[in-house]
Amino acid sequence: MLCSPFPMDASSPPRYRRFSRPGPAPQSADLPAYTRRNTLAQPIARREPVEHIYPLSDSKGRPWASLTLMSSAKSGKSLPTFFEKEHLNGSFQLTAEKGDSIQSVTVIVTGRIVTGSSVDDSYVFLNQSLSLWSKTDSRSTGAATKLLGPCVWPFSIPLPKAVSLKDSGDDTLYRLPETFLERHTRASVAYEICVLVSRGKLRADSQIKTRFGYIPSTRPDSPSLLRQLAYRENTIIPGPDVDPLGWKASSTAVVRGTLFKTRQAAVHCILSLANPLSYTRGTVIPCRLTLESTDDQALDMFSSPSAPVVILRRCVRFQNPSTSSKPVEGNDAPYSRSLEGEIKLAKDLASSSSIGRFTVSYTVVVSSFETVGFTPSSSLPILEEHVTIATTHARDSPRPLAYSPPSYAPLPIPRQRNDFFALPANHYRF
Repeated sequence: MLCSPFPMDASSPPRYRRFSRPGPAPQSADLPAYTRRNTLAQPIARREPVEHIYPLSDSKGRPWASLTLMSSAKSGKSLPTFFEKEHLNGSFQLTAEKGDSIQSVTVIVTGRIVTGSSVDDSYVFLNQSLSLWSKTDSRSTGAATKLLGPCVWPFSIPLPKAVSLKDSGDDTLYRLPETFLERHTRASVAYEICVLVSRGKLRADSQIKTRFGYIPSTRPDSPSLLRQLAYRENTIIPGPDVDPLGWKASSTAVVRGTLFKTRQAAVHCILSLANPLSYTRGTVIPCRLTLESTDDQALDMFSSPSAPVVILRRCVRFQNPSTSSKPVEGNDAPYSRSLEGEIKLAKDLASSSSIGRFTVSYTVVVSSFETVGFTPSSSLPILEEHVTIATTHARDSPRPLAYSPPSYAPLPIPRQRNDFFALPANHYRF
């Protein structure tokens, strides 16, 4: 299992407002004021299909065959990319010379999970084939049994939405997972299309193959009506006291430790995340942290906007063969503080997926409090909440708003142990 703390945008963390006392939030001296804007309000238009061409040459460098694919990738030089419900559209062409004993031409589409370097460390969950031409079929139809000159075969192959792993005795239907290929992770999900030109026993076969990207269509449920209204009117989203259905509160966790090496202190923490706990990549995860303590000094230290560290952690698992809180915004109880912020999700963040023994999952974690003078009694995570990362937006709902200001200088990407990995990411603070 690979787990990593996942700061999501390689830039310095934005500042957040602290709702610890009545009155307006203090203005930061480091950042100018920003006007909220809905950068995701406009619908994203699907790109026009682009052409990818993969030629095949003979021993003298002369091209004699080529595979053409039409996909939704950014350009013809990018990896071909197909979305759920799209067909693999393309064509194969070759120039057959006299004496070339071609027996068949077949397109093969495979999806494979790789968990190691040996042949046994992988299994195929998708295997589709389409015969473009066969010498045997030509005999039965009365067509020419030999290919000669230029030949072109267009094809359109639909991909299934879900598959079962019957070869491993698992009849469960699994949604096709998103392509997953990362340098620091041993496990991967790869799709490949291959055109196989088969010849007689004494002649070598030829093939053209390329990997392609696949993106499933996963979407969260619609947010609460009050949060939708806030997004439409470009206003602050209401908190749990106003919109209890729009938030999911964790159980209460107690952070214990020593304050200034002289006395013991304890702070009660509750993490609230916007409901439902599924978020589209490229948007944000609205967060709210409630702190309670009878120790005024500890409470003030913990509620500093730079103290709480909240991260999005991703776990890649693979195998070879609740008390709610209702703080009042802007007018907290005497021994309570509330902080709100958001976790920015990268547009290319891998979506949550699960197939067989391969799983990509996410957890929002309150990992620590970075405050001078406090030594925690434990280094374990304080709070955890499982969330889902989707690829598309909720139906019939406005796009989520990002309320934090833009970030500035990028943070370095940390090096991890062999069983950990990190992607370009952001460290989130309140």
